[in-house]
Amino acid sequence: MNDTGRFRMMKENRIWWKHGVIYQIYPRSFYDSNDDGVGDIPGIIMKLDYLHDLGIDAVWLSPINCSPMYDFGYDISDYRSIDPIFGSMKDFDHLLKEAHQRGIKIILDLVMNHTSHLHPWFLASRSSRRSPKRDWYIWRDGKKGMPTNNWMSAFGGSAWEWDEMTGQYYLHSFLKEQPDVNWRSIKLREAMFSEIRFWLGRGVDGFRLDVVNWFIKDKHFRNNPPSFRPHQLQKHRYDRNRSETHDILRELRILLDGYDDRMAVGEIFTMPPGDPELSALYLGSGMDELHLAFDFSLIYRFWNSRQVFNAINNWMHAIPMEGWPCHVLSNHDQPRSMSRFGGGIDAMKRARVAAVLLMTLRGTPFIYYGEEIGMKNSRLTRQDLHDPLGKKYWPFFKGRDPARTPMQWSGDKNAGFSKNRSWLPVCEDYREVNVENNLHDPYSMLNFYRSLIHLRKEKSAMHSGTWEPLVKGRDSIIGYIRESSGQKIFVALNFSPKPKKVHIHERGQWKVIFSTHRFLREHLTDLSFPLSPYEATILEKIGNL
Repeated sequence: MNDTGRFRMMKENRIWWKHGVIYQIYPRSFYDSNDDGVGDIPGIIMKLDYLHDLGIDAVWLSPINCSPMYDFGYDISDYRSIDPIFGSMKDFDHLLKEAHQRGIKIILDLVMNHTSHLHPWFLASRSSRRSPKRDWYIWRDGKKGMPTNNWMSAFGGSAWEWDEMTGQYYLHSFLKEQPDVNWRSIKLREAMFSEIRFWLGRGVDGFRLDVVNWFIKDKHFRNNPPSFRPHQLQKHRYDRNRSETHDILRELRILLDGYDDRMAVGEIFTMPPGDPELSALYLGSGMDELHLAFDFSLIYRFWNSRQVFNAINNWMHAIPMEGWPCHVLSNHDQPRSMSRFGGGIDAMKRARVAAVLLMTLRGTPFIYYGEEIGMKNSRLTRQDLHDPLGKKYWPFFKGRDPARTPMQWSGDKNAGFSKNRSWLPVCEDYREVNVENNLHDPYSMLNFYRSLIHLRKEKSAMHSGTWEPLVKGRDSIIGYIRESSGQKIFVALNFSPKPKKVHIHERGQWKVIFSTHRFLREHLTDLSFPLSPYEATILEKIGNL
């Protein structure tokens, strides 16, 4: 169903994961409270007032569980403990308490496609072919001294690792230190759901599920067919996106619905240019699988109004009737949007247009830490890198570290992140681009974001209304109506460094309520008006709708 009527919804109470703003923190890089060069949980607690003032409703934490850190926390060795580098369970409980007192929810990153090779489950599984936990992971005999099939790791090379002790290969979709678990094992599934209950019992509000579309593998272990797309050697037909995954998610949804006000958002890992129809599948009917699913079509786009609009429009139309979209411009695995959208003197102007887009679309916006002050990718040397991908593919690919550099709090040494050398060098622009400078400048990016977020909270049309596109990326303009009962808002975005004009013949009294260029409370009598270069303007219709 493609008409815009499918986006209409009944007036409802605010639901935090639908109508709020979610902020992603990469804990190693947010704030270092003990000056060991690594961010930690006490550091996050110290910055909760900053997040509350910004208007954040929930915080998603990248993994903080015990881990040997081969993939920086995405290789968990103990689901029920906090890695000492980040603090203690007492610190985490304190974080929950302080965040909840400020009305901020806490979302944990859960990595359940694989564990660390040092997790007790894998150590037991690896100990003997007769181990009761042998089938908790995926073990296979080889063929003529080669792996059982041609499946490839996301990090390059075969996804199979030979284990000399037991004479079989085990599957690892990422590093060999990250063996995949076997979700077909009932015992493994029960154990994973027990880990989820543990955190729900402590008061965690939700989970971000890592590579949720990889949980189940083909039971016949058939070879993947070749791919002729750039940067992809095979089509991952049999090691991803298996239909049985949806059974797991339905079971998870029943579990979460047994608690008050909890949620799950899933990373649906796809290669560029993204696949909104695939991502939407993991929402089920919209009421029985994931609450939210990430589609990366927008995050894979550069600064082009038609490409951006098409990515958004395709995602909106893929969402099931009862489902809800979410939107993201950057994350810990992808280049920051400030760098992806291009540098130069107009970079901040484009970033403001992107911010208005993110905050006014129908769906839940996710902000990656530092996006609100205009942080960009850092230029790192090979010696600076920690990411195994960057080390492996340098100089052709610098990995994910350039988007993971420390939060820039001030112009002081190490950007105010730590008094000692930080685990990654701070970005070279930290003396100009930092929170302290932004706070003192009423026209800064930070204050722009703050005003925009608070306006979004105030206007029901912006956080829960319908979405009707009127200008669909042509001539560098995107324009759309957001409407709820008794409230109608028009958003106009100029992606061009040249003046443009909106041509929509809808007469009435329209008041400017937010703009990069116009005076607030300026009145227009029609939606046909000029746009300055890189202008983003929000107008509200006044009087009878």
